[in-house]
Parts: sequence; structure tokens; C-alpha cells
Amino acid sequence: MNPFVGFLASRNGRLVRILAGLALIAWGLLGLTGATALIVTIVGAVPFLAGAFDFCVFAPLFGAPLSGPRIRAAR
Repeated sequence: MNPFVGFLASRNGRLVRILAGLALIAWGLLGLTGATALIVTIVGAVPFLAGAFDFCVFAPLFGAPLSGPRIRAAR
């Protein structure tokens, strides 16, 4: 198992993804204007939702399952 994927699937990794996603969403909504704000907000939604629903979008790139519980079970 790749250590990066293992971290992202861990409780702390999920928390980091949720917080980073929220920070990007807040920056997009409160600190930017125009199309850039929309793009940053959408990009921020990806790690937020991935952490909230416990899946890792990078895991398949490393040959691991998409599901967080499956990644943790494989460790």
C-alpha cells in the first residue's frame, strides 16, 4: 500500500481533506470574483466531499480501491 494513499484514507487524512476543501470553498466564495471564484469553489468541493463521504480520488492511480474503508482494510 502506498503511504500517501494510506494517509489520505486515515482519520487524519480525511480531516485534512475536509479542512483544505472548506478553505478553498471559503476562499472562492469570499475572496475571489468572477469565473476564478467558481473554479476555486468547485475544486474545493472535491476534497471536501471526498473526505466527508470517505473515498479517495487518488487511490485508483496507485492501484488501491476508491473506498476509504476498503483501503484501511487492505492496510
